[in-house]
This record gives sequence, C-alpha cells and structure tokens, in this order.
Amino acid sequence: MRSNSRALFFCLGLLNTGIAFAGPADYVYTPTVEYGEKEIDFKYGSARQKDGTRKQVASVGFGYAARENWFTEIYLKHERAGDQTANLAEWENKFQLTETGKYAVDIGLITELEAPLSDNVPWEFRFGPLFQTESGKLQLNGNLLFERAFGKADESGAPYTTNFLYQWQAKYRWQPEFEYGLQGLGELGKWNDWSKQAEQIHNAGPAVFGKFVLGKRQAIRYNAAWLFGASEATPKHTFRMQVEYEY
Repeated sequence: MRSNSRALFFCLGLLNTGIAFAGPADYVYTPTVEYGEKEIDFKYGSARQKDGTRKQVASVGFGYAARENWFTEIYLKHERAGDQTANLAEWENKFQLTETGKYAVDIGLITELEAPLSDNVPWEFRFGPLFQTESGKLQLNGNLLFERAFGKADESGAPYTTNFLYQWQAKYRWQPEFEYGLQGLGELGKWNDWSKQAEQIHNAGPAVFGKFVLGKRQAIRYNAAWLFGASEATPKHTFRMQVEYEY
C-alpha cells in the first residue's frame, strides 16, 4: 500500500497549480489501460458564458485497448455556442508508461487530435503526462496538458498559441456503484506566458463516479460533475457527464 504522506504530498502539489477548467465536456484523463477492453462512450457538457450565451458540447465515441499499454478511441463531436455550431472528429490515444501500482505514482501519456468537419474551425492537438496515486480508498489524479490549434484560422483571426491546461481529481471509492469526490480543470493561457488571473479559466466542484457490472467484461461506468467558476473569464456554472458501456 502507498503511504498516506505520499498521497497528501501529491494532492497538495496539484492544488498549488490552481483549480481550473477548459471546456464543458472535458473529462479527467486517467493513466491506466485495461488490455482488450472495448467501450462505447458518450460525453456531454453545458456552460453558460458571462455574456449569457450557452455553450454545449456532446460526443459519442468507440474505444479499444489494443495493447496492454495503449488505448485508442475515435469520437464524433458536436459543439454549439449560441447560434454557432461546429462538428468535429477526434482521435485520442492513451499510453500507460508504468505498471499499475508498481511505483508510488502511476504515469501515462495522452495525445488527442481534433479535426474539423465544419468550416472556419481549426485543427487542434493536445498532449501531456498523466499522474495517479492511491492511499486506501482515496485516488488522486493530476494531469499537465499542452494544446495548440493549427490550420485554417477561426473567425476571430487571433494567432495560434500553445496553451497550458491542467486537471486534477480526488475520488473516494466508497462503493463500486457510487464513489464521490472533487474535480478541477482549467486553462492558464500560453504555456510560457500565463494570462492575467482574470483572463484564466478556473473551475472546480463536486463529482460522482460509479460502475455497474452487467456480466463478463460488460459494465456501465459513469462520472459527472457540477463545477463552479472562480475567475471572471469562467462560466459561473458548468455541468459535465460521461457514460461508458464497456465490453
């Protein structure tokens, strides 16, 4: 078993990086892979912007753990902000870099390529390391992500930059069907020149998780969170959820 002191040190380190959020349907990546697992995945998120515009994102995807340390997934995603809509395709790959439980912290790597299926929408690439540790029934996650748009410029004409995002999560595994905790996701601006505090996106709030076993290798897994904005640039409230059918 990993020590309580290591878990506490890890959690404090995450909190010192900030508590934030990037997109209404974003979820906290975890570094582990279950070889041979297949899944159908649905995600949804909704947030009301400061100007009153509601942004909604929904996606459906199919994923497969093709190797012991590699999980790949393809999504189709629809975004709506006011009267503006966009359709996108997304290819996500997760690599587990350490054996689960062998070290104090499990480490993984995520890469994500988003391709536009609509006009006036750029391509986008995201990557970064994933970290997880445990102490008893407490599971802690923290991820450091880098994101860059490229290709056709969007309607604003703003230049593309490489931005720094992060995620953290603390989960108490009370029962397999119901676990609870906290989540935070966010964006600080350029990776080497963070935005002013008021321009950063900061969100955090309570979250629930669970898994219902249906049979051999079959299960329904869910997680959802209600996140509160902590900066001027952040929506006041954001709801996000994810449901997976695993087989």
